[in-house]
Amino acid sequence: MTPETIDRIFIIWKHWLLSYAPAGVQPLFSALLSVVPVLAVFPLLFAITTVLERKGLGRIQNRYGPNRVGPYGFFQPIADGVKSLTKEDVVPRTADQVVHFLAPLLLVAAAFLAYAVLPVGRNMVVANLNAGVLFFFAVGSLVELAVFMAGWSSRNKYSLLGAMRAIAQMISYEVPLVLASVVVIMAAGSLSTVTIVNMQASYTGIWPHWFVFTPWGFVGFVLFMIAATAEANRSPFDLPEGESEIVAGYYIEYSGFKFALFFLGEYLGMFATSGMAITLFLGGWAAPFSFLTWVPSYFWFFAKLLVLIAGFIWVRGTLPRLRMDQLMNFAWKFMLPMTLLNIFVAGAWHFMAAGSVRWLVCAVLIFAPSVLLALGLEKGKKKIAARTYRFAE
Repeated sequence: MTPETIDRIFIIWKHWLLSYAPAGVQPLFSALLSVVPVLAVFPLLFAITTVLERKGLGRIQNRYGPNRVGPYGFFQPIADGVKSLTKEDVVPRTADQVVHFLAPLLLVAAAFLAYAVLPVGRNMVVANLNAGVLFFFAVGSLVELAVFMAGWSSRNKYSLLGAMRAIAQMISYEVPLVLASVVVIMAAGSLSTVTIVNMQASYTGIWPHWFVFTPWGFVGFVLFMIAATAEANRSPFDLPEGESEIVAGYYIEYSGFKFALFFLGEYLGMFATSGMAITLFLGGWAAPFSFLTWVPSYFWFFAKLLVLIAGFIWVRGTLPRLRMDQLMNFAWKFMLPMTLLNIFVAGAWHFMAAGSVRWLVCAVLIFAPSVLLALGLEKGKKKIAARTYRFAE
């Protein structure tokens, strides 16, 4: 088979299967053939990621990861899944039964809907919407609703406190998350994820035209990934589920398969935001060099996704958890001004002539304010006096 055929193999199989369906049901059958792979691939990636993360964190922290179930412990996700399915579903007597049941389902549904506009390969997207980026962020806002439903319906003050903290964090970081993507929308002139990737799929010599290789694109990518980490409740922004503070946060009253759905939803959300970062800044399915375009496009998308997942694991095993005041100050006093400044820099980049002067001016416009904002954030930090301990006599 030629490289073009290998790249289109899944599309060819889809059309082959569609040819056996009656004409009246072909649209429905086509939708199912597009949705079912998403429902199968990303949960499988979730299972693989959990065991790799536990092994990676074990190596970072100089301890063993899973090593008992299956070869090298790689059947651990299967054991965890069986345990979740067989554990008793305990629901508080005073809980709102319906809302308590719907919260994890809504969280997972919102995560899956986000994949509809992510092009995982050339001509491989479930829905090519003209406002794909807008759809992605609109669907992502359902996560806050699901978190509030979980905390409020549990009739537990710790669950409600965890939900309020989670919502405050998500809303605070969703603002810079959206604003960080505006620079790409300005450059592409479109809200379509397919159009954005196609604009980055060209090359100058061997080098790709990814937006991350511009000053505003690099800063936008860094800000986007920081905000995505906070949105996914990943360390060092995992305050909503701080075990030492509020005992697992908003899903403290969940057990069994419902708890597993929350766990699945968080990882699916992390994959989705990483996929959007790849689409906006890292060329989507485009190869990193022009001489590698013969490799199937979907391979590059998932290779980039695995690299970003490895980055999430590395950060989790390295950085300590922030305090709540540090978290909110960083969002509103650094992230938000930087994303607004980056939009201005992207506009200046567009109207300046190409050359080294444009690079220098845009780099200075970004670097100098970022240093000033960081110094201001450090200066305004609360001074916490040392504790004194007295022992009972």
